[in-house]
Amino acid sequence: MPVFYSPVSQNLRMGLAYVGGSVFTNNRTGDSDHAREQEDRSVVNELVSHLPLQMLLYFNMFFFPCWWFSAVAMLEVKFYYLPGYYQALLVTGMILLTVVEVVRLYLGYVGNLKEKVPELAAFWLLSFMFQLPVLLFFLTDEGTIILPLERVVHSIYLLFLLAQILAAFLALRTMTRKLTVLFHLRQFGEVETLHHTGMSCVYGLPYHRTVLPMPETNNMDH
Repeated sequence: MPVFYSPVSQNLRMGLAYVGGSVFTNNRTGDSDHAREQEDRSVVNELVSHLPLQMLLYFNMFFFPCWWFSAVAMLEVKFYYLPGYYQALLVTGMILLTVVEVVRLYLGYVGNLKEKVPELAAFWLLSFMFQLPVLLFFLTDEGTIILPLERVVHSIYLLFLLAQILAAFLALRTMTRKLTVLFHLRQFGEVETLHHTGMSCVYGLPYHRTVLPMPETNNMDH
């Protein structure tokens, strides 16, 4: 199994995992104990890698170079007809969107295939909070002189992005739910192990024993 390097730092991974757990985990306190137990067992054995998300990432990886060459060609055609501030905005947006897209696709692959919540949460946040606003700016601001080819490729890219945001949201809900179930099952398993071995789950000592000094039997006999 290949080892994937994650560009997300450890502290950021912990923060993303916390956000993912708090946002995407379902609250099921109203379920009955038996139904919840049966559902938990099925969740543990469930493969949570999201196939639709993986297909979208795969096709996006091939579509993005086509989008990039089309956007750069159209930008060159209209560049000298734009005001200076639009020139700066479009060039900066293209550079940032390209860099973020490479990181975003990598995080999506790692998070989905390896079932890593922090990486997938970072992918979802980059898609929703950065790529989507920039792409909507390219597609809706008429001051940028939107050409017909641009409108087509931006629209297709927007559909990819919206579908990935939805698929990543569903995948995160499933992954965080499985991690929560595994956490509770491990806690329950540790408690059961202590009871079966005759150990106190509070003090870690065998039952019917005390830490107080006991008089020796020989002394009592005398």
